[in-house]
Amino acid sequence: MSAEPASNLLRRPGPPDPVPDSDPPKAFDPRFTEVVRPQARLVSLYDQAVFSEGPVWWPARNILVWSDIEGRRVLGWHPDGCVRVVIDAAPFINGNTVDRNGDLIHCEHGNRRLSRTTPDGRSSPVVETYEGRRFNAPNDVVCAADGALWFTDPAYGLRLPRQGALAESDLGHHSVYRFDPGTGRVRRIVDLGQPNGLAFAPDERTLYVSDTSRTEGGDEHSIHAYPVGSDHSLGEPRIFAEIEPGVPDGFRVDHRGWIWTSSGSGVQVFSADGHRLGLIPTPQTCSNCCFGPGERRLFITAQAHLYAVDLAGG
Repeated sequence: MSAEPASNLLRRPGPPDPVPDSDPPKAFDPRFTEVVRPQARLVSLYDQAVFSEGPVWWPARNILVWSDIEGRRVLGWHPDGCVRVVIDAAPFINGNTVDRNGDLIHCEHGNRRLSRTTPDGRSSPVVETYEGRRFNAPNDVVCAADGALWFTDPAYGLRLPRQGALAESDLGHHSVYRFDPGTGRVRRIVDLGQPNGLAFAPDERTLYVSDTSRTEGGDEHSIHAYPVGSDHSLGEPRIFAEIEPGVPDGFRVDHRGWIWTSSGSGVQVFSADGHRLGLIPTPQTCSNCCFGPGERRLFITAQAHLYAVDLAGG
């Protein structure tokens, strides 16, 4: 894959576009209106992707990066409003995160691995196998405070030709892994039906993982909360929230411990104790979200679109 081709401008600098058919935020708890004002509205930053996913703020480049999985590109929104191609001919990249070195880490459905892109555009593999066998299709990834990469590995990229390559699983299970860049060790942490999004609580004593096996004929459409031990093992989980409508495809945790999750109706927001606080409706089913600097803006991926909504109290 190549980084930043010469003809990579997709949207010229300019203000965002209003979204006339978006409903206002819905508060179910007064705490929600302290962060998402009743007058807050979605704006459209880009609307020409094929299937948007994996948003993350990349401080080294001061851009919002997200994946157009089916368009096989990684895109970047700049604060002046322009959108550029960051990676072209991408191997069906899904989730992204930033590691402790400031590099961008990708989940590649096509190559069934994690890879890295440095701020100057160099790319390289990060981890490709578990016990000598290829992963299924790494989906989402987070970087812990100690630099370890935790990622989910469902089977979607093996079953959806628009998002990967049809193949049988080499592993026979769908799992969450922890990769230690210092030792090179890959550890299988827990198995789920279809593990998808994941995020740590602010103190990293809880790991949230969504199981979205409802999309594959199963029952799960929930976020599980796991206590994290000092040896990085996970304790007995509890169901943090069951998401209706749709599934919790991707989500983020803010500095308060609130969970902001995608769903069939938009971004649903829950307090750390699982109380539903509010909803930011989206015209299309959203896939994921992330915060900009200082949690002053929420970026939302939804099919062809990259949306944003300004927040208060970041």
